Parts: sequence; C-alpha cells; structure tokens
Amino acid sequence: MKKSSSRDDFGILFDKPKKIEHYEKRFGITAVAKGFITPDDLVKGLTIQVTEDIRNTPHRLLGEIFFDMNIMTDKQVEEVLSEIFHRAP
Repeated sequence: MKKSSSRDDFGILFDKPKKIEHYEKRFGITAVAKGFITPDDLVKGLTIQVTEDIRNTPHRLLGEIFFDMNIMTDKQVEEVLSEIFHRAP
C-alpha cells in the first residue's frame, strides 16, 4: 500500500533549509518577491525537486519545474535569472 505524503516525508525542506542550494533559494525567493509564484508554489517546486533527486532522476532547476507546471512563463523565468545573475553587487 502506498503511503500518502506528509510534511514529515519531506523534512529536509522544512528542517534543513541551509541544505538548499544558494541559487535555488535565491530563485524561489526572487520569484515569490516578483509575484510570479506563491510561497505554496515554492514549497511544491522544492518538494518535486527533492523527490526527483531522491529517485535519482535528472536534476531540474526550479525555473524548469515551474515552467513545466505552467506556473511561470519562459519570460518570467528569464526575468528572475536576469535579476539573480546581472544585479550589481
């Protein structure tokens, strides 16, 4: 019987936020700040990312996940990436 997912199943997301790659954390926070995704969308995206990593499937970045889920457009992903990588220090 398949066990339903719960918050405890994905404790890495809730208990060890420092383990999330810096880029991924910035992408998610920037996308939320711009209003492109909600905090709940971010948790869903991170959950998908970690689940896929655990299953040894190819690693996908959050922008790709949100695009594939039709949550963000390619232009929105580009805008977030542009802000992350082209911002003056």
